Amino acid sequence: MSQMRAQRVGEQMKKELSDILMREVKDPRVEFVTVTGVDVTGDLQQATVYVTVMGESEDKEETLKALRQAKGFIRSEIGKRINLRKTPDIEFDFDESIAYGNRIEKLINDLKKED
Repeated sequence: MSQMRAQRVGEQMKKELSDILMREVKDPRVEFVTVTGVDVTGDLQQATVYVTVMGESEDKEETLKALRQAKGFIRSEIGKRINLRKTPDIEFDFDESIAYGNRIEKLINDLKKED
């Protein structure tokens, strides 16, 4: 039961985080950030936010640095928007699944060309 609640809270956080990053955070380093998922622990104490960033690897690192600096502001905004007893602690991480999927697709296309 707690896992279903954690999934619902994660989905709500994903929606609110996307809105906060788009409208509230004024840092130019977080302009091209997309929130792809949020994993919340069963006790709702911690949340890992998965993001993708358009740009080079240096841009990605700067964006992650900016997100970590704005973590307090983002967490307080989440607390205002979602009615929870305690707002989960937020940690940002890159979502490598899109790059991994693109690499697999490229490998499959290369195999098809060889035939």
